[in-house]
Amino acid sequence: MDEGTVGGSGRASPAPAPAAAAHPQVAEDRPRHRLHGLTLSYFTGKLEAYMRAKGLAYDFVEMDMADFRACARATGVAQMPQLQAPSGEWLTDTTAIIARFEAGGAGPALKPAAPLDAFFSQFLEDYFDEWLWRPALYYRWRFEEDARLMSAQIARTMLRDLPGPFWMKRLSILLRQRRVFLHEDGVTAANGPAVEALFHATLDALEPIFAARPYLFGQRPCEADFGLFGSMFRHFSHDPTPQDLMRRRAPHTLAWVARLWAASPQAIEAAPPLAGAPADLDPFLAEANDGYLPYLAANAAAWRAGASSVRAEAKGGVFITRPSPYHVRCLDDLKRAFAALAAADRAAAAARIGPSAGLLAEPLDEVAAIPAAGRPRPTDRAWRR
Repeated sequence: MDEGTVGGSGRASPAPAPAAAAHPQVAEDRPRHRLHGLTLSYFTGKLEAYMRAKGLAYDFVEMDMADFRACARATGVAQMPQLQAPSGEWLTDTTAIIARFEAGGAGPALKPAAPLDAFFSQFLEDYFDEWLWRPALYYRWRFEEDARLMSAQIARTMLRDLPGPFWMKRLSILLRQRRVFLHEDGVTAANGPAVEALFHATLDALEPIFAARPYLFGQRPCEADFGLFGSMFRHFSHDPTPQDLMRRRAPHTLAWVARLWAASPQAIEAAPPLAGAPADLDPFLAEANDGYLPYLAANAAAWRAGASSVRAEAKGGVFITRPSPYHVRCLDDLKRAFAALAAADRAAAAARIGPSAGLLAEPLDEVAAIPAAGRPRPTDRAWRR
């Protein structure tokens, strides 16, 4: 879906209103989008934060199953969030939606101006979006307190229009989520510590960054901040187990979550432009070199070969999953961005990323690229983004 009825986190009320007001700093007379999602959803939170920061007027529609199906009929894919523009056009996939709005020029620019900096922002947006998905879902569904809380909230919100006792809805969600987001994502008792190690390492790398400056690249947020925000907002900073870790281990990172959610277009416009991708972002480039890029390449090879599984490694853990066409497109998009750089910038990017950057120079697989308007993803992990 960008996510599905079972992603994301947060504290939804037992009886949510079907729609909520937009960012209070957005003028009420502006054309309004309708953002369909859940108040506990990974990618819904990411898109909301972006729209607030850009000053894009929207009404929030908390999905129930009827709305989820109606959105799927409109776009051809069952995922969340889904965004209906004032023109009536439907947009899907948060990465593509952000790219479309950045190209449109409305609101403060959230893409760095220099091509190399823009590449690193796009690269890290993708890395954070996709590589932190597993630990976000792991912490939500692996631990009993988190799983009980979030399955109850989904039962009260997404399933509120379905008949049946609450306990049965909650149990069906719990079983489904653990099957899809743990078992089918290759999580086992043996590799669980590796998932936790990735989260711990992420916090340890982020904490000095946010102790030194307000956002990843400097004084204003960029696409990379919003890619990171999805997991940090509705999962890590809200679900009981990772939230406790964040409070104790990374208080400046926890403060960044609130800062980005509160960011206004006026404050961003007043901040100095971004200049450079700071060197303290290199731990994430190193993790992409060691784990994420090799996984993307292995996934693309498995997809080309029609294989039934992909083997990936992260922090010493081995994960066996099904090939994802969406992740083939992710790699294609990174290859296009890398190829568009001048030769000197490509060399600089490769030097910072490491040997796996060579994978970005390989031929495209030509899986349909995500256009600026957003493309509904295929049914693989359809309830995911």
